[in-house]
Amino acid sequence: MLTTTGRAAQDAGEHAFIDEVIARRAGRPGALLGILEDVQEHTPHKYLCSDDLRYIAARTGTPLSQIFSVVAFYALFNREPQGEHTIAICRGTACHTRGSRNLLEKLRLDFGLTADADGAQADKLTLTTRDRKFTLRTVACFGQCALAPVVELDHRICGHMNEQALAREVKALVEEKRS
Repeated sequence: MLTTTGRAAQDAGEHAFIDEVIARRAGRPGALLGILEDVQEHTPHKYLCSDDLRYIAARTGTPLSQIFSVVAFYALFNREPQGEHTIAICRGTACHTRGSRNLLEKLRLDFGLTADADGAQADKLTLTTRDRKFTLRTVACFGQCALAPVVELDHRICGHMNEQALAREVKALVEEKRS
């Protein structure tokens, strides 16, 4: 558990990092996107917390509503802590017709993940295992329709995926971490 002093030191360290990122990216095209990406990558569990977003807004003079809009619009930004590994399943038309929903349901069962009543049928889903090993999410489309169904494993696109191949890939992620 962090003490008040420990939290203040952690905040000061995080703020120093954010200040450095802002200084490095200031005045460049797409500066806000780059700042958000760098801060997310630096943060344990790869997400953007509200306190960091408020700090970025104050330091850059960008309205907080604009920062939240950018974070909400781009799928690469996370508002909740992520697992060590991410698995994204395409829910676009080509992938759907070639079985991506079955891949999604298989992984949800394998990982013991359940969505709330509203999210159970949603095509936009982000779920993280309790042990924070995996985050499973859906995306609207990867733009790789000729490879359908498409799954992204730790930012690596895998096409023509089936349940057996996906199980092998997930097992490889687990074993890779052990070695």
